[in-house]
Amino acid sequence: MANEEVYAGGLLNRALDPSTQPAEIKAYLQAEIDLLQALVAGGDMAVLDLGCGTGRHLAMLQARLKLGVGVDYEHSYLAAAAGQVRTQYLHFVTADATAVPLAFAFDLAICMTNTWGTMSDKAGVLREMRRLSPRPRSRLLSVYSPASVPARREWYRRLEQPVLEVTDEYILTEAGFRSEHFSADRLRALTGDCEIRPLADIGYAVFV
Repeated sequence: MANEEVYAGGLLNRALDPSTQPAEIKAYLQAEIDLLQALVAGGDMAVLDLGCGTGRHLAMLQARLKLGVGVDYEHSYLAAAAGQVRTQYLHFVTADATAVPLAFAFDLAICMTNTWGTMSDKAGVLREMRRLSPRPRSRLLSVYSPASVPARREWYRRLEQPVLEVTDEYILTEAGFRSEHFSADRLRALTGDCEIRPLADIGYAVFV
């Protein structure tokens, strides 16, 4: 079973239930929220979220945006996202993150909660982020570091996704879900010039 099939089975909804989350995961998710709220402080930014899932980050920020667009291939998640829309400036699009059907220039492009670490074509996603948010350091990836492995193993156990294999670069569950983690050196090799900041104790915020 590929990541797409696991997500289609509702994994994201279960993962976002706080009762499933170890303390380290909760701290990481809160650190993401704090970072986004600091980055999007005004009301005049256009933000693109690739792999937006149920749209929770854009929904949180919608009062501060002049435009928000979330992109995900899983339409059922976007149907849930649409229920959170409270402004005419927030939109969700079912599409491949490597071929986004948009030409608008955004102020910030984000890919959060290690979504990039579950994508097969990371270079293609980053290429689209660069195309759609052309200003340097305006593309944000939030990813797991190797220090996240113990907390994720426990999280996946609670999600009934027993771990089959752990390597220096990924965790693979028995159901076939693969989630990567990244050292700072590997991130630089994959993204090129970037700024890497710690995110809680188990992740990185990468500005490309």
